[in-house]
Amino acid sequence: MGSITIEKPHAVLVPYPAQGHINPMLRLGKLLHAKGFHVTFVNTEYNHRRLVRSWGPGVVKGVDGFRFETIPDGLPPSDVEATQDIPALCDSTTRNCLEPFRQLLRKLNSNSPPVSCIVSDGVMSFTLDAAEELGVPEVLFWTTSACGFMAYLHYHELVARGLAPLRDMADVTNGYLDTPVDCIPRMNKLRLKDFPSFIRTTDPDDVMLRFVVRETSRAARATAILLNTFDELERPVLEEMASIVPPVYTIGPLFLLANQLPANSPVRSLTSSLWKQDTTCTGWLDSKRPGSIVYVNFGSITVMSTEQLVEFAWGLAKSGYDFLWVIRPDLVKGEDAVLPRDFLVETNGRSLLVNWCDQEAVLSHPAIGGFLTHSGWNSTLESICAGVPMICWPFFAEQQTNCRYVCAEWDIGMEIDGDVKRKEVEGLIRELMGGEKGKELRRRVMELKEKGVKAAEKDGSSSVNFERMIKEVLLANNI
Repeated sequence: MGSITIEKPHAVLVPYPAQGHINPMLRLGKLLHAKGFHVTFVNTEYNHRRLVRSWGPGVVKGVDGFRFETIPDGLPPSDVEATQDIPALCDSTTRNCLEPFRQLLRKLNSNSPPVSCIVSDGVMSFTLDAAEELGVPEVLFWTTSACGFMAYLHYHELVARGLAPLRDMADVTNGYLDTPVDCIPRMNKLRLKDFPSFIRTTDPDDVMLRFVVRETSRAARATAILLNTFDELERPVLEEMASIVPPVYTIGPLFLLANQLPANSPVRSLTSSLWKQDTTCTGWLDSKRPGSIVYVNFGSITVMSTEQLVEFAWGLAKSGYDFLWVIRPDLVKGEDAVLPRDFLVETNGRSLLVNWCDQEAVLSHPAIGGFLTHSGWNSTLESICAGVPMICWPFFAEQQTNCRYVCAEWDIGMEIDGDVKRKEVEGLIRELMGGEKGKELRRRVMELKEKGVKAAEKDGSSSVNFERMIKEVLLANNI
């Protein structure tokens, strides 16, 4: 049989349609483009429109060898500037996206170069069916931590043991979630409360519980798994994971790898931010002393009550420290995030409130001394690689698992109780910024920063793994 040579490999990238998933996938796409791949980046129509509204139509024009395409998400049309309802989105993408994706692949294959591989978010596994039909390798990119992914992989075990779903919603507050869970080797310090939050339901047919079990069970069909982490950070979990899923390639921190792209690379200007970023942060931070600012950002999905917003506000105010607080318009459930007038008066001159910002740039600014965070994995990695210790208030998904590792395993942060109170916020900020515990956390996170930076260097573990993944997986069909 004659050999077939694909002149230029063509990777189709499909992120889950939420900000925290799109960001690392775009960085991966930029890196593949730099390695000679033609890249097609597939957003949903809803997020495509958000990008255009935030940045103008030029943002989705792409560059030579890097194009943007769309598929519908199956949900009713909406122009709301917010992340869609996650359960509804998960259910809809599972049921409605495969056929539009097949149609897109047919369109792409009618041109040159033909599709040679697919890289999909781990929870967009409908793409596996299309990859198998085309006969091309598919990599599932789980944008979680390794510990978070490992916890998801054992959801079925929690169900089998009768630990989930819950017997009664009172179990969320009556101490039941403190139950130790020993079913995951090398993760034997976990409590039920440290598992991703979708187990906190009494419904065995809960959309998210069923979704996670389904998506993790389908992971075995992938050619390989990608994780945005580095070996030195999560080695015990990674070693255990190797026996239960396809080959795992750790290629993080991805933003550090992407930052090494040449300054004149055309893809460097491509953005995935669904919100317009405030540009006043840098000048304000430049006027502050090194290590003096508390940075506060609860990510792109977290929502809180007005009461919780007010408790955080007064905790920050009474701590005495200056702070930069990112407050999305949709941060508060069902209404705009409005802060008390007397809080604004009291903190005038020592606070900056913005709707959205370039978090990587903010965290790396010398003025930042601590990070009050929701423990999303992108935020956690960026904080580690900036050498900034954390105060964690996890909201949902594997943020609980990340928080546990930050606070109990890596010792680089402290946790706020879910029922947030201003006195606790005030006390933790003071300890983080000026206490002995804060000094120790800062020392530990600087150690991990060095390891993360080393992993992303040319001969570092993550850079080597990235090159191996391309050769062993994405180009495996090239002869």
